[in-house]
Amino acid sequence: MATIAPTTRLRKSPFYDSVMADGATSMMPYNQMMLPGGFGDPESEYRRLTEGVSMWDVACERQIQLQGPDAARLAQILCPRDLSKNVVGQGRYVALCNHRGTIINDPVLLKVADDCYWFSIADSDIGLWASSIAAERGLDVEVSEPDVSPLAVQGPKAADVVASIFGEWVRDLKYFAFADADLDGIALKVARSGWSKQGGFEFYLMDGSRGADLWNIVKEAGRPWGIGPGCPNPSERIENGLLSWGGDTDVHTNPFEVRLDRFVDLDVPDDVIGIHALRRIALEGPTRHQLGVVLDGDLPQPSHDQWYDIVVHGTKVGDMTNGTWSFKLERNIGFGLVSVNCNVGDHVQVHKSGNVIQGQLSPIPFTTA
Repeated sequence: MATIAPTTRLRKSPFYDSVMADGATSMMPYNQMMLPGGFGDPESEYRRLTEGVSMWDVACERQIQLQGPDAARLAQILCPRDLSKNVVGQGRYVALCNHRGTIINDPVLLKVADDCYWFSIADSDIGLWASSIAAERGLDVEVSEPDVSPLAVQGPKAADVVASIFGEWVRDLKYFAFADADLDGIALKVARSGWSKQGGFEFYLMDGSRGADLWNIVKEAGRPWGIGPGCPNPSERIENGLLSWGGDTDVHTNPFEVRLDRFVDLDVPDDVIGIHALRRIALEGPTRHQLGVVLDGDLPQPSHDQWYDIVVHGTKVGDMTNGTWSFKLERNIGFGLVSVNCNVGDHVQVHKSGNVIQGQLSPIPFTTA
């Protein structure tokens, strides 16, 4: 069996040894780190997430820190969303765009202090982007990647586990809000967030040497609720319509095509990157939109590693950008990035690895099949 070759280009997380000891069976690169891809039993991992509680090593969600007198200004220049009312301890989901209005990352922006912001990023080099924009605009701000590594606790029982660790106050955190905490000398920020629709928290570990300690504390605290290891789950995330930047987007995708229009404020200042293009796209209307695809057949199909053509009456109308077996619907489902002339209910063909599979376009999130 092939193994991951040692390289300084691919870093281990502070939780790596703990994750491997708990049975990780696959890894994938993400922000030059290793993200666990599974623990050998996809359905059990899905059930643990949707019915109980799961803990994830998501240290690959690196933090890009903006700090200095112009930190707030740079954050606003990078974000086509109004940040003027953000307060310390508040996070916001944002769609960072380039000058053409194309999404280049979809992080959560956390206001750590009046002069300090973190972008908790998806898989692209936003540190390089932010540094370049800061220098080009002549801003007094330092861009860095601090020693911060998130650990997620997700699922309907997550609040019970986290409250048992920190106290009942965590239940009052609003979504994307965060607060400082100390756990046996481990400095953390506790955030109500996570890449699932099941509810949960992320612990922003601020000392990478304490990764195993934090993992073991959470594992032990969660034992009464049946906690176990997991990772961002493809079945749960696709069923519930969570976007994967770089997987469900291409080099032309704008926020309006992938259901992110509510995170774009067109009246932000004119110096916000991409806002002129986004205003034009909003006026003219996008040419594609994202819909669900439900495939015929009641046997699980292997997840694919490329986009597949979606065809109607012999003409390509878009691409299927992901696919998975839905444990809830017991059907193969995925997202389609298709022409705006396509509608929910349309019958389509998906050309997959030389095979033609019949399917139907569906709402996102998926409700029925």
